[in-house]
Amino acid sequence: MSDIIKQHNHCQICGKAIPVSETYCSEECKKRYAIMMKRRKLIVYAMYALIGIILVVVLLTGK
Repeated sequence: MSDIIKQHNHCQICGKAIPVSETYCSEECKKRYAIMMKRRKLIVYAMYALIGIILVVVLLTGK
């Protein structure tokens, strides 16, 4: 089967077939990935803050 299909990877953003040595098919996909990771990191920080606030409220209210 490897004789029919050359070794390749797929772009993490759009799914296009790309050479094994590459991760993204274009600069646009690379930029979109960076933006996506920045948003994801922001969401994680917001979740940590929310958990911290809830924990403080629970500890301060007793019971």
